[in-house]
Amino acid sequence: MNAMNADTTVSAPAADAAAGERADAPAAGEPASAAEVARRRWRASRYVLLTALALLTLVVILAALRPTVQPQYLDPESPSQGGTRALAQILGDRGVGVNVTRDASSAAARMGSDSNATLVVVRSERLTQADLDTLSRAPGDLLLVEPRQLALDRLAPGVRLATQSSEDRATPRCDLSAAAMAGEVGFQGSHTYEAPASAVKCYTAEGLPRLVRLPVNGRTVTVLGSGSPLTNQHLADDGNAALGMNLVAERPSVVWLIPNLPPVGGDGEKTFTELLPAGVKLAVLQLLIAVVITALWRSRRLGPVVAEPLPVVVRSAETVEGRSRLYRAQHARDRAADALRAGARERLVPMLGLPRSSAQDPAFAQEVVAALVSRAPWDATAIGIALYGPAPADDAELVRLTDFLDDLERQVRQS
Repeated sequence: MNAMNADTTVSAPAADAAAGERADAPAAGEPASAAEVARRRWRASRYVLLTALALLTLVVILAALRPTVQPQYLDPESPSQGGTRALAQILGDRGVGVNVTRDASSAAARMGSDSNATLVVVRSERLTQADLDTLSRAPGDLLLVEPRQLALDRLAPGVRLATQSSEDRATPRCDLSAAAMAGEVGFQGSHTYEAPASAVKCYTAEGLPRLVRLPVNGRTVTVLGSGSPLTNQHLADDGNAALGMNLVAERPSVVWLIPNLPPVGGDGEKTFTELLPAGVKLAVLQLLIAVVITALWRSRRLGPVVAEPLPVVVRSAETVEGRSRLYRAQHARDRAADALRAGARERLVPMLGLPRSSAQDPAFAQEVVAALVSRAPWDATAIGIALYGPAPADDAELVRLTDFLDDLERQVRQS
């Protein structure tokens, strides 16, 4: 069984490395250091923390995508804080009728039948290009509350959105009587505009007006950058009510247009990507960059093979016994005999003065046997069968083969 001993013996460097690892490891029962405890806690909790961070990021994104105003915002029929029922009731008490409509065609028709009315347009983001074309042909004065740039281009040419001002209260500082009589107004944040030199500009912030009035095609168009002064919540603040009444009630009647949401696919002017806010596009781009960086960080990198010491040291005798039991369980007498013969030839060939390559080369079988006959008390047939013969028929024959190979090595070594 010396051949299997040679095949399974653990090398000395590996044993030394494994012993060194055991020496470096903390002894059983030795308290771990604070750094080791911190590392274990981090490894145990890092996935929970990463999951919580991902959920927090998702909440922030959803909050950013949430609409800033409610559907009832600036609705004269809504009693909510963002509605304008209080202003409508005050105007009604003063004899100014407020006709609420939710369709641009209906609003234009009402203005056509009553040219002495003021058309108030809110929630212009719901208007399609066809709606804006219809409103541009309607007679009468026009008040635009928080209009989008598309509505400004069609209904108030020359006026452009500039920035968003966070200044709350402001004084008129202009010659417009509706603003001068109202005095200080609380805007609660407002859009500012760039307007032509011929326009009247009031309530400026950083040099840009929040209220603009200009003539357009024979009618007066007024642009108000914030609807907050008209809402139920802030109507009683400062001069908000006075400004709302002065702007809306300059004519005997009012047509208040708050459009319904357009049908799905009703506006073919813009693609889906054009309708997405810039913040959403930036968020998606950041997520893609994060995914690419994470993939590069966590991807497998192919490098040189790292040689590692064995984690444990196993005695060669135990390994031989384990392998022998496996051979016996599978009745692998042929493989066991091959291992024994190969090991014997590897040890005999150097003692006979033959090259090491001849040990496993069948072409040198006759030379090996002839060299052994001169140094052992057996004939060439017996030695040839022992070194190159067929597999043993049973376990007893395998044992006899082992004893013969041991005797053969001893005879050659002593001769």
